[in-house]
Amino acid sequence: MDLLLIILGFVLCIVGIIGSLLPILPGPPISWLGLLLLYFVDGMEWNYWLLGATLFIAILIFILDYIIPAAGTKKYGGSKAGAIGTTVGLIVGIFIPIPLGFLIGPFLGAFIGEFLFNKSSSKIALRAAFGSFMGFLASTFMKFFVALIYLGVFVYLCFQHQAILF
Repeated sequence: MDLLLIILGFVLCIVGIIGSLLPILPGPPISWLGLLLLYFVDGMEWNYWLLGATLFIAILIFILDYIIPAAGTKKYGGSKAGAIGTTVGLIVGIFIPIPLGFLIGPFLGAFIGEFLFNKSSSKIALRAAFGSFMGFLASTFMKFFVALIYLGVFVYLCFQHQAILF
């Protein structure tokens, strides 16, 4: 049972890293669940400070993931249509078989959202799309970085307690 918990925790940390790049999965909270599963292994001492701090960071990142792209869009003169366009463009970009479609999609989605729904000039729409795209990149980088750290903590704890775990 312990080996199953370790494997499942590791898989959740990997899924969390993947989820930090996809809009469908909340990456850091999934990675945190992987850390939590490790503490259910027999012999692991509960570190409430580590679990509490990592949970707080996962929740904070989850909330900021919704705030940062919208803030980037508003900072560059965009609207809600641009922010929605970014998300739609990301989802469409994932399924388009061109290289880096998940990066081009949010930019085009924000541009189209601003241009069509707000009847903005192409210059204003392009500026808002850039802001939305920059917010998306900042948010994605932040989630990816935190999920990688959680995987590192998971691996470190496994090696630190290898006599107990294996």
